[in-house]
Amino acid sequence: MASPSHCSCSSRLAHQRCLVFFLGFLTQMLVVTSDTNSQDAAALNALATLWKDTPSNWRSSDPCGDNWVGIECNNESRVTSISLSSLGLKGTLTGDIQYLTELQALDLSYNKGLTGGLPSSIGSLSKLVNLILVGCSFSGKIPYEIGSLSLLTFLSLNSNSFTGSIPSSIGNLSNLYWLDLADNKLSGTIPVSPGLDSLTHTKHFHFGMNQLSGIIPSKIFSSNMQLIHVLFDNNNLSGSIPPTLGLVKTLEVLRLDMNSLTGPVPSHLNNLTKVAELHLANNQLMGPLPNLTGMSALSFVDMSNNSFDESDVPSWFSTLPSLTSLCTSNLNHIRYLEYSRIGGQIPPAIFNYSPLQTVKLKGNRFNGSLDVSAIENSQLELIDLQDNNISSIVLGGGYSKKLILVGNPACDQHNDLAYCKIPQLSAPSYSTPQNCVPVACASDQNLSPNCTCAYPYTGTLYFRSPSYSDLQNTTYYHILERELKASFLNEVPVDSVSLNNSFVNSFDNLEMNLQVFPSGKTSFSEVDVSRLGFILSNQTFKPTSIFGPFYFIGQAYPAAHEIAMSKKSNHLPVIIGAAAGAAALALVLIGCAAFVITQRTKVKRTAERRQASGSWNFTKGSSSSSSIPQLKGARHFSFNDIKKCTNNFSEANEIGDGGYGKVYKGVLNNGQLVAVKRAQEGSTQGVLEFNTEVELLSRVHHKNLVSLVGFCFDQDEQILVYDYVPNGTLKESLSGKSGVRLDWKRRLRVVLGAARGLAYLHELASPPIVHRDIKPSNILLDENLNAKVSDFGLSKPLGDKKKGHVSTQVKGTMGYLDPEYYMTQQLTEKSDVYSFGVLLLELITAKKPIEHGRYVVREVRLTMDKSKDLYGLHELIDPALGLGNRLGGFEKFVELAMKCVEESGIDRPTMGEVVKEIENIMQLAGMNPNADSASNSMSYAGASRSPVRHPYSNESFDYSGTEPSSRLEPK
Repeated sequence: MASPSHCSCSSRLAHQRCLVFFLGFLTQMLVVTSDTNSQDAAALNALATLWKDTPSNWRSSDPCGDNWVGIECNNESRVTSISLSSLGLKGTLTGDIQYLTELQALDLSYNKGLTGGLPSSIGSLSKLVNLILVGCSFSGKIPYEIGSLSLLTFLSLNSNSFTGSIPSSIGNLSNLYWLDLADNKLSGTIPVSPGLDSLTHTKHFHFGMNQLSGIIPSKIFSSNMQLIHVLFDNNNLSGSIPPTLGLVKTLEVLRLDMNSLTGPVPSHLNNLTKVAELHLANNQLMGPLPNLTGMSALSFVDMSNNSFDESDVPSWFSTLPSLTSLCTSNLNHIRYLEYSRIGGQIPPAIFNYSPLQTVKLKGNRFNGSLDVSAIENSQLELIDLQDNNISSIVLGGGYSKKLILVGNPACDQHNDLAYCKIPQLSAPSYSTPQNCVPVACASDQNLSPNCTCAYPYTGTLYFRSPSYSDLQNTTYYHILERELKASFLNEVPVDSVSLNNSFVNSFDNLEMNLQVFPSGKTSFSEVDVSRLGFILSNQTFKPTSIFGPFYFIGQAYPAAHEIAMSKKSNHLPVIIGAAAGAAALALVLIGCAAFVITQRTKVKRTAERRQASGSWNFTKGSSSSSSIPQLKGARHFSFNDIKKCTNNFSEANEIGDGGYGKVYKGVLNNGQLVAVKRAQEGSTQGVLEFNTEVELLSRVHHKNLVSLVGFCFDQDEQILVYDYVPNGTLKESLSGKSGVRLDWKRRLRVVLGAARGLAYLHELASPPIVHRDIKPSNILLDENLNAKVSDFGLSKPLGDKKKGHVSTQVKGTMGYLDPEYYMTQQLTEKSDVYSFGVLLLELITAKKPIEHGRYVVREVRLTMDKSKDLYGLHELIDPALGLGNRLGGFEKFVELAMKCVEESGIDRPTMGEVVKEIENIMQLAGMNPNADSASNSMSYAGASRSPVRHPYSNESFDYSGTEPSSRLEPK
């Protein structure tokens, strides 16, 4: 048998890993007869020791002989494939993977509990063909050594938290077919020479939803490339569109939208005769409107929200239907002229182009008469011409479907007509119908379309570029259901599939939920689940072309594991008897390993804490040899003090929890009520954040900032003690969870207090302090509904006031995060102003900043009409405000919010100016801005209050860390 000497235990950094690997090897040695190659068995047993929630039969030491779930072996009992999708694994991928030298496929997709970085030793797997880690929580840089995997054809690392730049070594992967690094936090420029320009055989470049910057290099594209998908959407790319794109004649989908691209659209794009979907929206493209008549395969084109030259309708536009029909085009969605400053009269012939489903041309200068009298195209569902200069309309007996002319002169005297009103919300999204009489299921089961009760395999499908626009057309969903079921049936017995809740999200992806139901049983097995996940992660499922490229994020499937473990327990006595001898030795070895690991962990944590608290002024206490920080205004508590005041952290005293830890109500010896926030091991808030909050709150004091009573830095604990604030958070009040009802005047008073607290930090603290995490869950309400700004773990002093900014890693909460700070990493007080502006919009809408794929800033900006009462925001306003009541100063409030969320920080007001404007608004509402509190107007939604869950927890996000969060929708 092979020796474990492959692992060099002389290296101190590798010591822990060697111990675990050695344990796996010794466990393998205990088995008298083993089919699995000893080196492979040792490596897999080491992984099994480190991972939690592994499959039920991963209890033996012979992976090949005992048919471990997700493990495939060749005739020589070497491990060739690991496929463990959606099984709820938790842990890290360590360097032990390098010993599986015959491994050809590694798929760990949809296991959110898998964290940490990819080991550089993964580059040793010279036979690896598929590396698929979709939808996990891996972080850190993609190792440069990945470029050593010369046989790799499929590389999917999308939907993780990888940071840093794209390694140029990827250019060495000459056999690569599929490259997907989308939906991460990758930054830096696109690598070429060496880099992506070398991947002439690759067909998929998927890099959307990252933080890539710089230009798109011209050198990246050439005529000998075989690309069919180029997706660079939702990044920070700048410069012009490279004309070399026109050389890639194989291209079918091109997404460059949601960037900062400039210059004209190159005429060379007309050479792309196979492109079906073209997305260039939301950039800064200039010059004349491009003539796209050469792109004869177009079925979807979006070039809206750019800066094209003002012009009349181009001559080629009027011939588009006949020309493209002649070229057998499938164009079904015209949107590329929205907000494009084009004028003239719309040619009536365009509406009769038979594949056309939607025409969206709002926000232009179209004028004259609109003639829809002769429309015969039965597929045309929507004509949206809002905010143009159309003076009249010819209806005749033709078009009878959805037509919107709001904001045109034709509607000035005819507001009662159907086409002069904003239409009602569309019908509910599609949901697979049930083909029988529904039956009642157990509470933890779901009803399939065939009316059987079972535990479905679930997840979310994301289509990156669908070529149809009618989301209410059930035909497309029926096609997708049939294709999915057929694909699954090749591997797994499936009863039916169900689709529901389809919508276009903030990244212009079509999103929908998927449920897959088992056939002839209530639950899929672990093997079934692994196969289902692999079909979707490995792109085995190929949808019809109308849906375009997709990715899938599966959910963990605990039912299979629970049932398998239940069956396993029936054989427990036999297993115990057979393994008794081995267990005794294993326990000794595990005990030794645990001792070493624990000691190393303690040393590491102690060093980290000492380093983080190095800036504090330490003095030795007379009664203890340990050192504690002596900070003005903050009291140091011993751990025993904390246990006493919280009744030993009793459940009865628990009032909240979060990523940081739990929060307890406590009573000090003097009778003062306090909130005690205790960090748990593995907390998302680190020692540096703890240090920051203690230091800042010890030197800043204001009635609108939460008060720090003290802290505990004793017995390896991180505990913060605050004044108890009884009415929860602004977020809880807006959602109705706290029972506190806030009318318009109370909301004004709350935001005034929060604004004053922020103005103090920006303008009176020395040096100025930027909070970096302003949101309703960090605004507390005291007994009189006075606002208290809280949670200073991410706060940052600006240092030299003359400099006006600091360069720092981007931190904050998505939806509230300043896009300018996000792109430049230059932090100023105006970053807080942007977050405060989002908070103001949330105050009037009671909506989360990003909800159902919609960004509240964009929704308000597109909806507001200053010529209307309440600026036309009736449908967005929180119903709890009561539209029948007078909302004094509402319009000024909206204007202030929109000033705060201006794209450029220089265009936003200071917090001092915000305070003054809110005071003016309060006077318009008949209020005294200098009144002490809102106590006289405080009330509750019902006779009895629900318990307030306290918010002293960290929900913020660190872009350098691993905690997943919702992404910021680009503006």
